[in-house]
Amino acid sequence: MVQLSTSVYLLGGLLGLFLLSPVLMAPTPASMCTPLRTLNDSLSHRRRYMKHNFPINYTIRVHHKEILKLSDINRMRSQVKGLDELVLQRLWFQVNQGVLKKIIRVMPERHPSRPYTTELERRFKDVEGVFVQSHPTEVFQVDLPETIQDTWDHLTEEPERVPETNWRFASPKSLLDNLCHTMQCLFTECFASTEAQQDYCGVSQWRKGR
Repeated sequence: MVQLSTSVYLLGGLLGLFLLSPVLMAPTPASMCTPLRTLNDSLSHRRRYMKHNFPINYTIRVHHKEILKLSDINRMRSQVKGLDELVLQRLWFQVNQGVLKKIIRVMPERHPSRPYTTELERRFKDVEGVFVQSHPTEVFQVDLPETIQDTWDHLTEEPERVPETNWRFASPKSLLDNLCHTMQCLFTECFASTEAQQDYCGVSQWRKGR
């Protein structure tokens, strides 16, 4: 009878680990979904604040690596075999923290879109804070693949050292479009529809984004 009870408990424990393993192995920690969805809700108003409140064809200067699109995500995945999703998520944060700072920098204090953009940056930082807390410190000390490290080095380069050919001009709205689309791709578990599973990283999505 004792042996039977022990076997039942062991079986129950193994079953519990089996059921938990998808959660533990998920690329996006569940704790990130609420701040990500909050950020996504704010981004749904980007057309109003990033297009209507700016002159027609208004652009700002950014590093060409800061124009991170779905097609770039797919290209990096094809170039680096077995690329860890966490690496791309780290890169996403690095790229877009610079993008948001540059958008805010061009706005005068009384610009009608400045409060919206500063709030957007605050919500972005909230997501980043949860992201860092959700992973062991060692994760962020792992060497990046060469292709990703090259992009990272360009992003952290002193502006005065960046060759003129590496700068691009992009509209604030297009930059936030990229932020939104790549977020839904890289943290897809938090944006999966309950009715139908949508492939946010699919070719149809980034073609539509163009």
